[in-house]
Amino acid sequence: MDTITSAQQPVGTATAHRLPVATLAALAVIGFVLVAMETMPAGLLPVIAAGMGTSEGTVGLFVSAYALGTVIVTIPAITLTRGMRRKPLLLAAIGGLILANSVTALSGDVALSLGSRFVAGAFSGVIWGMLAAYGRVISPPRRAGLALSIVSTGAPVGFALGTPLGSWLGTTFDWRWAFVGLTVVALVAGGLIALIAPDAAGQPGRSRLPVGRVFRLPGIAVILAVIFTWMSAHNTIYTYISPYLRATGTALSVDLQLFLFGVASIAGIVLTGALLDRHPRPLLHGSVLLFIAAALTLLVGHTSTPAIIVATVLWGITFGGASAQLQAALTTAGGRDSDVANSFLPVAFNVAIFLAGILGAAVLTRFDGLVLPVIMIGFGLIALLLTLCGRRTAFPVRL
Repeated sequence: MDTITSAQQPVGTATAHRLPVATLAALAVIGFVLVAMETMPAGLLPVIAAGMGTSEGTVGLFVSAYALGTVIVTIPAITLTRGMRRKPLLLAAIGGLILANSVTALSGDVALSLGSRFVAGAFSGVIWGMLAAYGRVISPPRRAGLALSIVSTGAPVGFALGTPLGSWLGTTFDWRWAFVGLTVVALVAGGLIALIAPDAAGQPGRSRLPVGRVFRLPGIAVILAVIFTWMSAHNTIYTYISPYLRATGTALSVDLQLFLFGVASIAGIVLTGALLDRHPRPLLHGSVLLFIAAALTLLVGHTSTPAIIVATVLWGITFGGASAQLQAALTTAGGRDSDVANSFLPVAFNVAIFLAGILGAAVLTRFDGLVLPVIMIGFGLIALLLTLCGRRTAFPVRL
């Protein structure tokens, strides 16, 4: 199912025999920018609100507008552009992202800022839909899993470091510099891609499946269900980690726990890179099991700081490798239509973020923060069941 036609092979033969590490690293940096750009306003609510003369609730819509742009635009945009050459399309999307983010950095009008955030989210979705398939097609087939692991590094690092770094820039200097900083990083990564990345052809028109048929390909719906349930479990407690820590009564701070989570996520990426090519199915099953074990530890050991630290490390390891594992599954199941298949991922992910925020807010009106690991366990068990049910069509023994 992951066979790539000659029309899809990159221009030039250099990358056919060696891994284009520099290009894959640049793609990972773009992934970091996408995540950091989406979540950064959450760490800057007071200073942006004060600077723009509005409420924190309104500034909170900066995240919602970005997510909405991703959800609405990603699938139709990827569907309409899959015949285009990959490198020019990627560079155009990065250029649009940079322009939209620059408008946010300079804008003094809330409506204009929300509009620019929506546009940035739309371009983000287009880029997310391309990164995995593009990274894979420019790499040797036997190193596909490692290539996806490198490209996927940016997302967990963005979650771990993007919001804290943006918060530091925004509070130390001015909130606008946080957005400017991401623009500069995107410019550097985009310039590197323009200089060294090999091109790849788009998909021939005669071989393109309609988007509805791509969704119905064997395994696609199951993978998306795993993404939604696993990320709902993650985001419900990640978004509301402060109420959980308050309920534990321990002295562990939010900053320290998120730092430990981020470091463990990077370890998870390394582990996934080492195992994904050879053992994708056992790796996925083990990751979800480890995630559930972390949730159980967060619940049962909530009065013990060492137990919470151990659980946080386990949680971070599983989350760090999740993106590469699920993108690899989507890319394999999508075959020639892997760009469209991967465009479903940011949509499922952002819907999970949106619903996790609502679910967490709802349950915390009636219970304390210890309900969050219970939700984590419940959704985690559903995700595990889905990986077992879909082990033949969605999660192959080999990529």
